[in-house]
Amino acid sequence: MTHAAPAKRIDSFVLLTPLLALLAKMIAAASLVVTASVVAERSGPFVAAMIATLPISAGPAMIFLALDHNDAFIAGAALGAMATNAVNGVFCLIYAALAQRLDTVRALGLTLIAWFAMAVPLNGRVFSLAQLLLGSLVLFAVLIPLSLRYMKVPMPALAARARFAIPIRALSVATLIGVLTLLSGVIGPAYSGMLAVFPIVLSSLIAILQPRVGGRASAAVMASTLPGLLGFVAALSVIYLASEPLGRFQALALGLLISFLWNGGLVLLRLFSRARR
Repeated sequence: MTHAAPAKRIDSFVLLTPLLALLAKMIAAASLVVTASVVAERSGPFVAAMIATLPISAGPAMIFLALDHNDAFIAGAALGAMATNAVNGVFCLIYAALAQRLDTVRALGLTLIAWFAMAVPLNGRVFSLAQLLLGSLVLFAVLIPLSLRYMKVPMPALAARARFAIPIRALSVATLIGVLTLLSGVIGPAYSGMLAVFPIVLSSLIAILQPRVGGRASAAVMASTLPGLLGFVAALSVIYLASEPLGRFQALALGLLISFLWNGGLVLLRLFSRARR
């Protein structure tokens, strides 16, 4: 009888530990995304796009997957993420076109429907790294020139943000991380990679920006994301190649570093070209 109470406390702690860990993951990811997106709102379209395409949602999602799975799983998730990253590029261009004449709900809603129609069947197939690299390069070589017509729009003064904007944004990201953590063992690496790079940050920015700055300025931000998404292809390639030889955590560190260096380099290049004019 004297040992019953301590045993119950231990059992309760064992049951609560996974739930507390999941809650910590959700809070950490939501905090990162909200902070980055608030900064993005106050920048010009190009800088906002470079912030939005940093792995501030995909990075924590992949790290949390690495905590629960082995090196081979993360390598497979990187391939799934690379396929979905290409779909994200199409997502941005579709939205940029629709936002010229549709309100936020219709433009974002139709773009998300298109995303699911492309991403789910694509991740049901098996692709090699070479196929995904070639496909991504060809796709972005087409998308980037098409996006140029939407980019040259200045960011107007921001209207007041709705009170619920930041809580909804945080809740959306936290929910995504929670769902990914719970389902990753069931849906496998490819679909886990797909969920890890689901365009939650891009969708959040659209939902907040378009009502505040209008469709054309919001479209300029999304059109400007394509060079950043191209850099993420390199980051995911490194994660895939390095996960098993070096270990998944080292591979993720290298991939995330490449993504930050790529986007930072694009911003510096932009500033340098403007300074020379």
